[in-house]
Amino acid sequence: MSKLFDTTTTALEKSLDYMMERNTVTSANIANAETPNYKAKKVDFEDQLAAALQRGGSQNMAATNALHFPLARPALEGLEADIYDNPDIPVNNDMNTVDVEKEMAVLNENSIRYKAATQLINKKMGAMKYVIGGGR
Repeated sequence: MSKLFDTTTTALEKSLDYMMERNTVTSANIANAETPNYKAKKVDFEDQLAAALQRGGSQNMAATNALHFPLARPALEGLEADIYDNPDIPVNNDMNTVDVEKEMAVLNENSIRYKAATQLINKKMGAMKYVIGGGR
């Protein structure tokens, strides 16, 4: 990614990607609510994102010679969401673990977070547009 965007913008971009993935997984869980033996999936990325941001957005590697390849890469680039079987939901008689009410709550919360992140990115882009336009 270009140096034009700061760590906050990159973190928001990653968050949007992961929230989209969570939306897809949660929708699949709801679609399979009546499927026997279906195990509900869960997506987690918040802890990894917070840890990457605490590292300052980049890994602590540096070249010791001007001829070395650049070693530091943004820590946010290497993040991946954890997708796993949700252990928090009890098993039904048909061995299905989907709790539709909980999944709908996750979907609604994820939608609110997605909208908030989108608004933050739009505000940052609006500020950049203002600066580029010379304050007009």
